Amino acid sequence: MFQLTDAAVLSDDLRQLRRTLHRRPEVGLHLPQTQQAVLAALDGLGLEITTGTALSSVVAVTRGSRRGPAVLLRADMDALPVTEATGLPYASRRPGVMHACGHDLHTAALVGAAKLLTARRTELAGDVVFMFQPGEEGCDGARLMIEEGVLDAAGERVVAAYGLHVIANTLPVGIVATRPGTVLAGSDGFDITVTGRGGHGSSPHTAADPVTAACEMVTSLQTMITRTVNALDPAVLTIGSLHAGEARNVIPETAVLRATVRTFSEATRATVRQGVLRTVRGIADAHGVEATVDYQDGYPVTVNDPAETAFATAVAAELLGADRSLTAPRPIPGSEDFSFVLQQVPGAYLGVGACPAGQDPATAPMNHSPHAVYDDGVLPAAAALLATLAARRLERPAQTAAAGPAGVAAGAATAVKA
Repeated sequence: MFQLTDAAVLSDDLRQLRRTLHRRPEVGLHLPQTQQAVLAALDGLGLEITTGTALSSVVAVTRGSRRGPAVLLRADMDALPVTEATGLPYASRRPGVMHACGHDLHTAALVGAAKLLTARRTELAGDVVFMFQPGEEGCDGARLMIEEGVLDAAGERVVAAYGLHVIANTLPVGIVATRPGTVLAGSDGFDITVTGRGGHGSSPHTAADPVTAACEMVTSLQTMITRTVNALDPAVLTIGSLHAGEARNVIPETAVLRATVRTFSEATRATVRQGVLRTVRGIADAHGVEATVDYQDGYPVTVNDPAETAFATAVAAELLGADRSLTAPRPIPGSEDFSFVLQQVPGAYLGVGACPAGQDPATAPMNHSPHAVYDDGVLPAAAALLATLAARRLERPAQTAAAGPAGVAAGAATAVKA
């Protein structure tokens, strides 16, 4: 339905919007300036627009002239608490905040898709919901938008949902990669507080040392992973913080560990949780200390619907060229709250290369790096891809099957989210 030339005329406007957002990034669920920039960019398009209550989201609906189902396109809008070190002329003007993950490009691309689709709404066989989402970076923004009704914003449940994520490295600019089934890991976390009995370092037998118990937990949790998790359905458990005491000759009363867990199926996700609780309890008992575990469910496994993935891959190949639409060989351990949408609606999540021309994707700084640079020349292609996915999906019969269970796959991948 669309050609790259259709989106090319929007190139300057999309680049300007993206760089405006990049200069003034905002973190979390409340992005007032970003929200206003999106509303201004959508003004005059004749969209039905609502804004969020629990977060500064924007939901816009365009109505096709022909009766039909609705599909959803999503962009996340939030930045990261990272101090930018790129030296770009449009670098962040807010110390300690940066669009290091490329969400500014996602937002501009979705605005472009909205402009393309509204200009040809008479050809649409249904409606399109545009989901501009805050709080992807660990704040459950997608879940909150679902609770506020984004999936039913057109008046009935959308039949499919699509999102994309730019990649600062590994993929040359303009290359699209995705895969059916599990595409991104689930992400959970836990905090362990070990409480013993403090004492003097010269007389450990009079104390109940939480430090030795905590250290054993670190190593035993890694062993637990290797002995309870199927190697073909892996898990990654990392203790990122361990703190206890202040003085070298004092046995402290408490030790605190903080960890992240990445899994590629809901079955392994449950196995790891049970294993953590069992391992911590056993070590605490053996050392005569108390231990509490605050286990926090994070983002589910991101699972692409196989039929929607095949459709999206074919659309990308037709629009961009067969050599620019790839199937990723395996998922990656990054996580994404678009997973909440794909639990409710069949859809696909795609990675789009945005490594600047002239840089080696193998060595370029990755997403979340303070040195990450994205080629905003990819914006017209990203906008055209999103618009084409929506328009073409509306021409297909509605798919009523829910998104399938989390797939099983091993290893790291070359695409989608860092």
